[in-house]
Amino acid sequence: MSKKVSKRFKQLLEKIEDKEYDLTEAVSKIKELKSAKFDETVEISLKLNVDPRHADQMVRGSVVLPAGTGKTVRVAVVAKGAKQDEAKEAGADLVGDNDLIDDITAGKIDFDVLIATPDMMGVVGKVGRILGPKGLMPNPKTGTVTMDVAQAVKNAKGGQVNFRVDKHGNVLAGVGKVSFSENDLLGNLKAFIASVNKQKPASAKGRYIKSAFLSLTMSPSVKLNPMELLEIK
Repeated sequence: MSKKVSKRFKQLLEKIEDKEYDLTEAVSKIKELKSAKFDETVEISLKLNVDPRHADQMVRGSVVLPAGTGKTVRVAVVAKGAKQDEAKEAGADLVGDNDLIDDITAGKIDFDVLIATPDMMGVVGKVGRILGPKGLMPNPKTGTVTMDVAQAVKNAKGGQVNFRVDKHGNVLAGVGKVSFSENDLLGNLKAFIASVNKQKPASAKGRYIKSAFLSLTMSPSVKLNPMELLEIK
């Protein structure tokens, strides 16, 4: 049975041409597609020419978006001693060690990002089965396993986006809100795409970005020109 397309969605589809938009055009177009009563997230979807089943083709990283994400991010830090004080001073919402791990074990997860010092990863590993599926497991590649907890907290609060290719070769991310200016959205998009390009595995053959789309939380997607995106460094 085919999914019924709403009148609202049909009207939005009529605004989109069947072509590959360049990035500047796409950002202008996406702002025209605002239709929800809330501040919709601008989302980018990239189809990469990689096979993540091979460890050397896993694409994973993080980027601090210049204009932020528009979201309030709650940050938790697992650390001991002076590092706890650093985390608190930097604005972490939750700071602890074994007590925080006990909360996670009990299913109390009141944060969006978890940062840990390397010496605490043995303890954090005990709740890996809980954190992993939620995408909350700290990782050195995303800067969330570090001794510089203050900088990690500032990055998380200031618009850091972590990305990871899924098993089908897709990378999805929110890069701001539709209320952002076109310049801010463009700057965020370029920073995100440059970071994904930087993570291109040496073993990946052929065109790295096969296809790309931009959309809002409640809108149809606009097709992007992948050749233009590959040039963004």
